[in-house]
Amino acid sequence: MMDAEIKNSLKILNQQKLLLYPTDTVWGIGCDATSEEAVAKVFEIKQRSESKSLVILVDSFEMLQKYIPKVPKAVLELLSKTKNPTTIIYDNPVGLAKNVVAADDTVAIRIVQNEFCRELIRMFGKPIVSTSANISGNPTPKSFDEIEKSILDSVDYVVNLQRNEVNEKSSTILKVNEKGKITVLRN
Repeated sequence: MMDAEIKNSLKILNQQKLLLYPTDTVWGIGCDATSEEAVAKVFEIKQRSESKSLVILVDSFEMLQKYIPKVPKAVLELLSKTKNPTTIIYDNPVGLAKNVVAADDTVAIRIVQNEFCRELIRMFGKPIVSTSANISGNPTPKSFDEIEKSILDSVDYVVNLQRNEVNEKSSTILKVNEKGKITVLRN
């Protein structure tokens, strides 16, 4: 089942289309994080300004370092120890669609722990966007059943996995500056 869902999802990502998929936190709307065209569609669906940034998922430290050339050692140590989904805001990303990068030249990236996501990203070979499956300002759905019909109708493919799971927790969000100082934004 998972192999078929990865194959279907890869087809969508390669066509610059949008995916609705389960992550290690809540259901996400996703696309190729290196495609401005695909990212613009996400902002449109969420009715959200492009001045707000989106979370990006990568499958490994190696992929993270491809887009964040200077990952502070303290971050690598923290990520190797944590079991909780942890999104970190980094300065000066490279190689991503410019509309996923915030106006202050930062980007939020999480090394995903969900098996489906990790395998999908590994096979895709690039990071993907992960933003909660809701219209901006509306409550974040904690399960597939809570996702608004307008979101379901707006994406190009809905992954048929983990639809009965409920996830109450968003990721921890940390910000790291160029000197490696880590600040907790959401725990």
